[in-house]
Amino acid sequence: MNVRIAESADVDPTATVGDGSAIWHLAQIRDRASIGQDCIVGRGAYIGSGVQVGARCKIQNYALVYEPALLEDGVFVGPAVVFTNDTFPRAVNPDGTLKSASDWEATGVTVRTGASIGARAVCVAPVVVGRWATVGAGAVVTRDVPDHALVLGVPARQVGWVGRSGARLEASGDGRWRCPVTQDMYRETHTGLELDARPDEREQA
Repeated sequence: MNVRIAESADVDPTATVGDGSAIWHLAQIRDRASIGQDCIVGRGAYIGSGVQVGARCKIQNYALVYEPALLEDGVFVGPAVVFTNDTFPRAVNPDGTLKSASDWEATGVTVRTGASIGARAVCVAPVVVGRWATVGAGAVVTRDVPDHALVLGVPARQVGWVGRSGARLEASGDGRWRCPVTQDMYRETHTGLELDARPDEREQA
């Protein structure tokens, strides 16, 4: 199997790493985590117990992906991104005793296919980042992000739409949007944006 794991990386024996993937220096992959094919896990990144990462994902340096996060295929996670997993974080119980794993229930962040999370963004669980959405650098995501949405700020707010290329879409009227890079057309739906037509499909119509 063609897997590259740096000597200084810490990959638990029960974790799985797909063919073609690379785990770089000082990264930690915890027990039962699953990394898909052709992924890159950068220097110092942390992948928590049981986290599921799809194929062709890039998790950049020092990103913290706490369990039970789920990343679908083609997800980009920028440097120093944090996915939280505790809705009511406390070090101690009300009686002052130190909390153990049995004293709280982890909640996860889900990132759908093709979405990108910018550098130093924080996703506060439980949230879902939709397909092909983009979370801007430094944003704090506290609610679900629609498919193809571009969100920025603290807390994150939608400021536009993005296509599969990552470029911001341009309005074409009647709830339709055009990608300036690919010329693909999108249309608004109740869940976000959907691909309407590619240039070659419009020529054949």
